[in-house]
Amino acid sequence: MWDTLVAAHDLGRLQTLVAILSRYGFGDLARRLGLVRVLARAGRVLPLGHLEELVSLPAHTRVRRAMEEMGPSFVKLGQVLATRVDLFPPDWIAEFSRLHSTVPPVPFEAIRAEMTQALGAEPEAVFAWIDPAPLAAGSIAQVHRAKLPQGRDVVAKVRRPGISPIVAADLRLLRYAARKIEARFVEARRFHPVEVVRQFAEALTDELNLASECRHADRVGAAFAGDDRILVPKVHWDYTNEHMNVQDFADGVPVADLPGLLAIGADRMQLARTGAQVVLKMVLEHGFFHADPHPGNILVLPGGRIALIDFGMVGRLSRQRREEVVCLLFGLVERDAHRVAETLLDWTQRSDIDEEQLSADVDAFVDRYYGVPLGQLDLSAMLLDTMQILRRHGLALPADLALLVKVCLTLEGLGRLLDPGFDMASQARPFLRRAIAAQFGPAALARRGARTITDAANLIAALPRDLGKLMRSLKSGHARLRIDLDEVGEFSRQVAHSANRLAGSMVISALIVGSSIAMTVKGGPTFLGLPVFGLLGFVGASLLGIWLLSAIFRSGGGK
Repeated sequence: MWDTLVAAHDLGRLQTLVAILSRYGFGDLARRLGLVRVLARAGRVLPLGHLEELVSLPAHTRVRRAMEEMGPSFVKLGQVLATRVDLFPPDWIAEFSRLHSTVPPVPFEAIRAEMTQALGAEPEAVFAWIDPAPLAAGSIAQVHRAKLPQGRDVVAKVRRPGISPIVAADLRLLRYAARKIEARFVEARRFHPVEVVRQFAEALTDELNLASECRHADRVGAAFAGDDRILVPKVHWDYTNEHMNVQDFADGVPVADLPGLLAIGADRMQLARTGAQVVLKMVLEHGFFHADPHPGNILVLPGGRIALIDFGMVGRLSRQRREEVVCLLFGLVERDAHRVAETLLDWTQRSDIDEEQLSADVDAFVDRYYGVPLGQLDLSAMLLDTMQILRRHGLALPADLALLVKVCLTLEGLGRLLDPGFDMASQARPFLRRAIAAQFGPAALARRGARTITDAANLIAALPRDLGKLMRSLKSGHARLRIDLDEVGEFSRQVAHSANRLAGSMVISALIVGSSIAMTVKGGPTFLGLPVFGLLGFVGASLLGIWLLSAIFRSGGGK
């Protein structure tokens, strides 16, 4: 029922969202998802805007503008969808990429109240100085410069007032919408909306916790400890919690500010190489990487040092996933289309794929790049061609890999902004060589061989004991064979139902026959001139017959 869909306090938010969708020409979608019906049953009036100025816009533009109006949760969702180059064509990705978190700042009095709650005291009593003018304002939090009592320059990032209940309501509505979309729109199932929303909800909930961002920063900082090329601002944990975090202020120039880089004498070509090497090391060696490396999050300090800030969005690659990426690259290098296709199928977890056509498409793709020197490869074009193959076959990458592809595309674009001759593939070459050597080199093969021999030896050593257990079970009659098949289970239930009905019919028949015999026996108690035992038998047979017929009709006639 609709009242289980949303709590009463979500109705106002739902009314706002449906009105925005309708104004941008998506009213039919809201109706098909049952959202308009929810509002109607709740007695809410739906104010609709005029469509004349919007109907001429492309669908992806209308979606992006609607997301901007719907607020922080949907802006963040659009930013996540911008990473799904495997699901959406380039024009949609470009539109999603235009979504940004810059919003009008919150007045400092409201921020002061949040700071006071987070710090347990007035901010002026904690900081030696704090700038009431925000350094940056985003959809989740706002940043202000400050100075610690010891004189250290820091930035205080504070969650926007009232953001948590709005996000919580949006996530409840998104989960409902995702379930409805997956149930009602067959063509949308390949986008895995329920799974996308689940992962998005986890990421957004983590981002709302501003202490999580600092844990991410500390992890990356520890990975690059001793590397003078990289700076991750220090976290001041005494002032950091879920509602607010405090980190050192990095006084640098955004990496895309070319005049600013010129003013501080930065070497743009070296910056491009260093940035690529840092991200590749995070991805291929550490498996933990900054997943939002846009220009505002990469600052260049005097002397060419790079500062990484804002670790609200991070990506993780398990060791197995990194080995799979290397396996895919190895298949491309070796012109092994079957290996590449198998890796893609393993990632997508689908069985209803035309594998022959997929292998043919991958083979053509491999042919296109086979023999091209690594230094001449256009990594962006190669990744986009791979994503086109996935979209053609209705395949979707796991979220961690989709995020990785987006990071690589963003990184190469940023590298070429700094250095038009930048070549991401050349920067990746030493990392890939080390990864392939680690996975396929003699030492790695020897380790895997040793593990295999050890596992086989353990299996052989345990075989006599296991066989002994099996023989004892067989002799004692306690051995059991269990087969879990949905079809067998359903068949068993149908047989059980049929057997129950047959047994009931036999009981009824026996009662009728027995009662008929009892009616012919003279003597014994009577009622209305009829033998009581015979009469009771007929009554019991009638009641059982009614129950049996009712059970048959309730089950759909035995279906």
